[in-house]
Amino acid sequence: QLDIRDLAAGTTLYLPVEVAGALFSVGDTHAAQGDGEVCGTAIESPMDVVLKLDLVKDARLKTPRFTTPGPVTRHLDAKGYEVTTGIGPDLMTGAREAVAQMVDLLAGRYHIDPVEAYMLASVCGDLRISEIVDMPNWVVSFYFPRCVFE
Repeated sequence: QLDIRDLAAGTTLYLPVEVAGALFSVGDTHAAQGDGEVCGTAIESPMDVVLKLDLVKDARLKTPRFTTPGPVTRHLDAKGYEVTTGIGPDLMTGAREAVAQMVDLLAGRYHIDPVEAYMLASVCGDLRISEIVDMPNWVVSFYFPRCVFE
């Protein structure tokens, strides 16, 4: 399962084929999803999907890759972002810290339940690896578009 927000209309997706006669299926389509889908929540939505499948012989792919038809922005940045960070020697711990800080910020500032803030972060926010060069102080950032509450 590839819950990647940028796998959208016009994208070319390349998948490794590991067995002869492999099958292919599509499902779990989302109307909206934050980059990172941090709590397993997206806006689930039925969709009609049109696909063209080609077998690219000898592609030697170890993992999936894709090409987008253009910019991948969602145009939610007109009002800027609130950004929280997690810093340390483990990216997963940094990601959890950045998300937890955002949940606390949203719940406190907008007087919403932390569970609702967590789900909202998963749908609207973007989790990014901001820096990995300064080991062991890797930085993970969580971006939440300010326009959501306006």
